[in-house]
Amino acid sequence: MALIQSISILSVFLFVCTSYTVAGTFEKDTSYTTIQTWQKIRKKYPEIKIVSPIQDKDLISAEDVVHKTIFSENGEKRDLHLDIYRPAQKCKYPALIMIHGGGWRSGNKSMERPMAQQIALNGYAAITVEYRLSLEARYPTAIHDIKAAIRWIKDNSDQYDIDTTKIAIEGESAGGQLAMLVAMTNKVEKFEGEKNGSKSTSTIHAVIDVDGVVDFLAPNSLNTPRKPDSPDAYWLGGVFEDKPLIWKDASPIYWVNKNSVPVLFITSSVPRFHAGRDEMIDLLNQNGIYSESYSIADSPHSFWMYEPWFEPTKKYFLKFLNKLFK
Repeated sequence: MALIQSISILSVFLFVCTSYTVAGTFEKDTSYTTIQTWQKIRKKYPEIKIVSPIQDKDLISAEDVVHKTIFSENGEKRDLHLDIYRPAQKCKYPALIMIHGGGWRSGNKSMERPMAQQIALNGYAAITVEYRLSLEARYPTAIHDIKAAIRWIKDNSDQYDIDTTKIAIEGESAGGQLAMLVAMTNKVEKFEGEKNGSKSTSTIHAVIDVDGVVDFLAPNSLNTPRKPDSPDAYWLGGVFEDKPLIWKDASPIYWVNKNSVPVLFITSSVPRFHAGRDEMIDLLNQNGIYSESYSIADSPHSFWMYEPWFEPTKKYFLKFLNKLFK
């Protein structure tokens, strides 16, 4: 697998600013990218390497496919996109929907491409999803967008060789929190958003949470004193003291029930991203829901994009998915 190792190459891709405004639309935050994060992490882990996308004759790709169109009050059109990677051989494949992180504010679906391609090579349709970030729309809009993408995937499953009875969702960091909330709110109407004529449900069958907080109210979580412009408070519309019910509403742990889906937890060695995990596992056990949990030793947050952690993360994904779907 090709790896980006040269600082001279990296410098071409670096953004100087952390945010910018697209004329007539909304501000974008570019502070969270694979390369910028590599620049920070390598100070402590100098041997880490970025995992690059690949080209492989055994893969079919469909990129920047529109899954949802939004019109603003003044008539401006906004399209949301997804990328689909699947094996070239004709077959109905289980699907893994992948949600990027970035503090609900930054990041983009292209960060998921290397892992999506590797998962697809192992017999899955891997789908990376664009959703609206907090500078454009706040909670729970991202949940509505992701559930809309799930319905679109089911509506178009024949075209893209997807087995709609075997759909998992995965996310990292903020994407992990989003994936978990989407999964734990199967059939909860208030999280559905506009269905735009789709007759499909947004129900999924399993979830993988990579370093995504499951309980905003847990000690040592993100409900410690926060500034109003911190990523979580900004997304949720206010600090915990002002919006406690919303912070609880956005916590996947409070939606666990007997109909919840199997869960795979993969965590870094950064304690605050584990907040509520053990308690959620206890609740899953009480409700008879299968779960697995792994910690990646001596790993930073955002470990999943880099070697030496990318490969073991991929293996945990496939072990879990194969157990449930194959």
